[in-house]
Amino acid sequence: MQFVPRLPTILLLGVVYVLYLLIGGAVFWTLEGEHVGENLQTLREEKSRVLRKYTCLDQDSLEEVAQLVRSASKYGLSLKSNSTADGFWKFTSSAVFAATVVTTIGYGNISPSTMYGQIFTVFFALIGIPLNVVVLNKIGKYMLNIEKKFCEFVAKKTNRKKCVRVLIHSVSFVLLAVLYFVAPVLIFQQYEGWTHAEAFYYCFITLSTIGFGDYVADDNPDRHYPEWYGSIMAAWIFFGLAWLAVLINHSIDLLEHFNEYLKQKREGNADTTDATQEKDSTKGQ
Repeated sequence: MQFVPRLPTILLLGVVYVLYLLIGGAVFWTLEGEHVGENLQTLREEKSRVLRKYTCLDQDSLEEVAQLVRSASKYGLSLKSNSTADGFWKFTSSAVFAATVVTTIGYGNISPSTMYGQIFTVFFALIGIPLNVVVLNKIGKYMLNIEKKFCEFVAKKTNRKKCVRVLIHSVSFVLLAVLYFVAPVLIFQQYEGWTHAEAFYYCFITLSTIGFGDYVADDNPDRHYPEWYGSIMAAWIFFGLAWLAVLINHSIDLLEHFNEYLKQKREGNADTTDATQEKDSTKGQ
């Protein structure tokens, strides 16, 4: 019986969730569908042009070249200079790959190709993903606790608790947003050659652990990266994930509090209605 009253809320959330996905699909379909069609037409024309220009190439030869390009991309080989991406499948890149597994970012730019590597990835992820969630939550709570203690310290000095909390939380949010989004955008623009929009897009896709893999930093074999670049990247991803986890938890708490507020308001209105009806009934008697 306790479960029955909750059923409408669950159904409502399910309907909202499905509608949200369908609306998102419709928007992506509208924004990207026509663009893909144009690109496919351009590629067909470019393919015909290449075959006409290089008469020694037939369909089979073109497929061989395409396979070579795909393989070179998979293993980080530059077709311009025969060089590979710095540290590709060496210890540093392997450690970064391990991090993308446990954080569920999964760019897809590199992946294990041996049977033993694939099997190890499965067991490594089974243990590493829960461990990563625990560590990030602990780090996020620690960061939040430092902020709360600083708020309490300043509030005691000023005797304006609510104003101080709002101000410090706002300043903290702005500073961390600059640290994890604005500053990386400038760095990626310089060392990756991306636009501001592409760099910001990469930052969000990475820190939200979506990880499409269409943009991957420190992965271009035709670019030279400084030695500190990889370490800064790792630190940015780790603490950025912790910070974003705090923001997501805050958002969930706000939605739950808002839901509780609406529930209490409905119950209060129902009690008021019952009391009014009871009062009117007494007067009638």
